[in-house]
Amino acid sequence: MKPLADCRLYTFVDTAYLHGRAPELIAQQLCDGGSDLIQLRAKTASPDDIRRLAEKLLPVTRRANVGLVINDHLEIAREIGADFCHLGQEDFFDAGHTHVSELRIADCGLRIGLSTHASAQAQRAVAAGADYIAIGPVFATGTKPTAKPVTLDYVRWAAANVIGPWFAIGGINLQTLDDVLAAGAKRICVVSAILNAPDVAQACAEFRNRLK
Repeated sequence: MKPLADCRLYTFVDTAYLHGRAPELIAQQLCDGGSDLIQLRAKTASPDDIRRLAEKLLPVTRRANVGLVINDHLEIAREIGADFCHLGQEDFFDAGHTHVSELRIADCGLRIGLSTHASAQAQRAVAAGADYIAIGPVFATGTKPTAKPVTLDYVRWAAANVIGPWFAIGGINLQTLDDVLAAGAKRICVVSAILNAPDVAQACAEFRNRLK
C-alpha cells in the first residue's frame, strides 16, 4: 500500500450498511473508487465471522494496493496479516496499554490507529505512538448515534497541533466536506455517505476527486 502519509480517503466495509451485499464486492467497489484504506467494521459479528470476513477482503485490498484495517480485533488483524488494527480509547488506554509498542510482536508489521474525541485524547494517542489517529465524530452520525459531535473546532485544533497522520470522521458527506477541509483536514473517513450511495465506486470517486 502507499505510505500512510499519502493516504487521504479512508472508507469502510461496515456490516451495518451492507444490506445483503457481499462484503468483498463492496471492498472491490471501494478500491475501484480510489480508497486508500478500508476498515472492516462488524460490531455485532462474532470473532469467527469477523475472521472469515477479513479473509475475504484481504485478497481484494492486496490486489488493489489498499490498506486493510480491522476494527477492534487485534488478534484477528495479526493472524490474517492485516495492515492496521483500529482501537477505541476503551480498547487501548482503558485496557491498561500506554504505548502501541506493547501490542507489536516480532515479524509483524501491524500498525495501530486510535480513536480520539478531544484534544487531550489526541495528545495522549500521539504520545503512545499511534500510527494515525481519528478525530471525531465531527458531526452527528448514525454510525455512532450516542456520540457527542466534537465539531469543527476539534478539526481546527488538530490541524494546528497534531503532528503525524490524522483523519476527520463522523457525518462527513459531500455537503459537509468543504467545511471539514476548510477547517484544516487533509484526510477523511467516510462511512454511510458512500455505503448508502446507489453507486459505491462512483460515490467514492467523488470524494477522492474533492480531496485532490
